[in-house]
Amino acid sequence: MIRAAFAFLMLLPLPAAAAECREDTYNEKVYTICEVDMTRERLELFLADEDGSVFGYFGTLDAALQRDGMRLGFATNAGMYHEDRSPVGHYLENGKQVQRVIPNAGPGNFGLLPNGVLCLRDGRADVFETTVFLAEAPACRSATQSGPMLVIDGALHPRFLVDSTSRYIRNGVGTSDDGTRAIFAISDTAVTFYEFGSLFRDHLGLSSALYFDGNISRLRAPDLGRSGTGFTTLGPIIGVVEPAE
Repeated sequence: MIRAAFAFLMLLPLPAAAAECREDTYNEKVYTICEVDMTRERLELFLADEDGSVFGYFGTLDAALQRDGMRLGFATNAGMYHEDRSPVGHYLENGKQVQRVIPNAGPGNFGLLPNGVLCLRDGRADVFETTVFLAEAPACRSATQSGPMLVIDGALHPRFLVDSTSRYIRNGVGTSDDGTRAIFAISDTAVTFYEFGSLFRDHLGLSSALYFDGNISRLRAPDLGRSGTGFTTLGPIIGVVEPAE
């Protein structure tokens, strides 16, 4: 069973819409793009079951949802995590805070400021730069912090280098200015931060986007035949909940 914090899911009508996923090519790099209509679809964050056991895999989460009459559609990893799979940054799941906001610089990509927070509210999703998130204190139902920001107010992260040689499989999320669309992307080939940020800003036309992670990144897109199966367990997972068939 899905842990008690998700009991409300059983009380709400499940939308019939499903996230639209497609393969796309930009500047000779191949990506998979999944777009969620926040006005018609239910996008949720997941970490652990009612016993505190981390789901870790899309298949494990899907099986838990199906036992409750639902299923997992599109899904991807949703932020960085420690060895025990606990979130590195702020993590809020249906009103329950697991980790506070981390505002200060630090090692690794997460600490490459500015970083940001993806905030889920009823009918909308927004990527906030972390200091803006703290100042505005939006009433998120769920939220996950990661970093670095890819696009901030229409500008690429100032530390991204055009001629960088650091290339990895990368995934992230951008949101429309009105919050009605959440657009997720994963590179199917290794890309730089500059290339990945440019995808969101210049190709997808988004003014705010957030990096989730690198080599461990996986994506589930059933309509494309992608299960997102992997050997390593994930921490936070974000995905669309659909009616079970």
